[in-house]
Amino acid sequence: MGKKKETRLNISVKKTEDFSQWYTEVITKSELIGYYEDVSGCYILRPWCFRIWEEIQSFFDGHIKELGVEPCYFPMFVSKKALETEEDHIDDFAPEVAWVTKSGQSELENPIAIRPTSETIMYPAFAKWIRSHRDLPLKLNQWTNVVRWEFKNPTPFIRTREFLWQEGHTAYASKEEADKEVLDILDLYARVYEELLALPVIKGRKSDKEKFAGGDFTTTVEAYIPVVGRSVQAATSHSLGQNFAKMFGITYLDEDSKEPKKVWQNSWGLTTRSIGILVMTHG
Repeated sequence: MGKKKETRLNISVKKTEDFSQWYTEVITKSELIGYYEDVSGCYILRPWCFRIWEEIQSFFDGHIKELGVEPCYFPMFVSKKALETEEDHIDDFAPEVAWVTKSGQSELENPIAIRPTSETIMYPAFAKWIRSHRDLPLKLNQWTNVVRWEFKNPTPFIRTREFLWQEGHTAYASKEEADKEVLDILDLYARVYEELLALPVIKGRKSDKEKFAGGDFTTTVEAYIPVVGRSVQAATSHSLGQNFAKMFGITYLDEDSKEPKKVWQNSWGLTTRSIGILVMTHG
């Protein structure tokens, strides 16, 4: 009887013996990911993968719409001046910002950044739209892509130079309302993992050193990858306090005092990293 022909469709290593190689083989042989050879750290999300992302989108989007969050889309470009409005914010993201410096063969007079996150893109519009207490709360969410020029060992889904995510941005008249939303969204993120993806997560709060740059505090859901004995940040919900409101002049006329007051803001995000966590845990 002849030797059985090798098809190369099998996984050649055990998860516990060479986790990195196992992970690479699983996501490529299952046709979740294609490697984009033109630019290191960028990947092709194949149909199986994108269907998973659509399920995550559908689950989460349905729940936030029940909370009164509305869909929107903002441009992916931001000027250097706007990006540098909040110093702590840009200092944290500066090493990862990708810049457009040329148009054809001509140098741009003012370089334009590709969004690493959208606070500095969206909040000038917030300042125009919010005038009265009647304009609050403002609750927006966009599903989009982000570019962060990671140079530290790119890993598909987990650490990539471009990724897909949703980012929610909200503004409230009171700190109490804003702080409640931070935890409500955190609970929804936990439900995405626990109810939809069947993954246990732990909810917690980041240290001041780890919190979102320019914010008051950051809450997180963390997933545990048993085979490597490490946790992975699975989603974050940030209290921005009034810092960005101060920087961008986002104020409203208070109903009682008739005086202008700064809004309280939050931002929160979930990315395609969730698919990588799913594979690493259930694979």
